Amino acid sequence: MSTYYDPQDLPRFAEIGQEAPGLAQKFFDYYGAVFAEGELSAREKSLIALAVAHALQCPYCIDAYTQTCLEKGSNLAEMTEAVHVACAMRGGAALVHGLQMRKQAAKVSF
Repeated sequence: MSTYYDPQDLPRFAEIGQEAPGLAQKFFDYYGAVFAEGELSAREKSLIALAVAHALQCPYCIDAYTQTCLEKGSNLAEMTEAVHVACAMRGGAALVHGLQMRKQAAKVSF
């Protein structure tokens, strides 16, 4: 079955810079700096990226950061917990907007 998402595209990511190499290089330099060891370890940053990938629902990022997390020494339990953190954050963010609905309903109720 064919889908829009093709895992074979992920290794071709650098091709995105063919028509705008300067901009692509700036992005890739920034991206590399963000994921370098710093106050957070590269392993911790990879777990954060995995969680964000799930919140954004990016299959390319999920594939990439699943592999990176494993390479950096994370285990499936840690990775699953990170995904649950993303789920809680996304769910909570949706739910708290219910307050906006309640305020609007109070304004327009007759």
